[in-house]
Amino acid sequence: MKHLQNHQKGILAVFAAGLMWSTGGIFIKLITWNALQICCVRSFWAALVFLIIFKKDIFYANLFTFINAVFYALLLILFVSATKLTTSANAIFLQYTASIYVLILEPLILRTKYEKANIITIIVCFAGMSLFFIGKLSAGGMWGNTLALLSGLALAAMLLGMRMNKKEYQFSSIFYGNIIIGLFCLSSMFTKLDLSVPNLLMVSYLGIFQIGIAYAFFSYGLIRVYAIEASLIAMIEPVLNPVWVFIGYGEKPSFMAIVGGIIIIAALAVRAFVYESPAMKAEKSET
Repeated sequence: MKHLQNHQKGILAVFAAGLMWSTGGIFIKLITWNALQICCVRSFWAALVFLIIFKKDIFYANLFTFINAVFYALLLILFVSATKLTTSANAIFLQYTASIYVLILEPLILRTKYEKANIITIIVCFAGMSLFFIGKLSAGGMWGNTLALLSGLALAAMLLGMRMNKKEYQFSSIFYGNIIIGLFCLSSMFTKLDLSVPNLLMVSYLGIFQIGIAYAFFSYGLIRVYAIEASLIAMIEPVLNPVWVFIGYGEKPSFMAIVGGIIIIAALAVRAFVYESPAMKAEKSET
């Protein structure tokens, strides 16, 4: 019974993290600052939250910690920039192509075998990705889509780097990554800046809750649920992100982008379910 209660708490924690992550798009759209200004303040807030939660443990680091921190910094800067330039749906769905790059690069880097199902998943996802570039796109929209794809590549590099590093250093990477972002984007704060209360409240929310506390919830839940459960529950982020933006900002993704996003998420969900479930069953039999 106690195990079941811990498992339920883990599911709720991962769900809460995905829910908070999904709110990023709407606030990035609503804040009148440019992408670098948002990244700067949000990351300093997030670093402070990590320091409060993890205390001195957050300073432990090795070489991989800083390599992964750079990928994390690229991920956030590229994603916020993409969200400002293209639709939120395009930005989040294309960022989720990270799983495709992991499937391609993992066998090369970690010397694992290429699975037939992985190859099929990659082909299906690339077909879904192509739909984002069909139809009329403004120059800004094209740049936004390109940056979103690059953010997915940065996320894939970070995920692979995290997997190659020791677990105790993983949150240090996020902490130092936020410090890198804050310092890199600091000069943007000296340009014209609307310091209205709504802007300050929204960017503070992004740093404290959408990044800092969300990652803390996810880490809490991750050790209490199975990997397949965590990956599928976290997919609430790309599903709800465009919904909040549509409700609060009135932005409608194109029909082809919706279809492409559904194809990508469905392919990744099916792949995760089919290939993680045996490990999950083995894990259950041990407990």
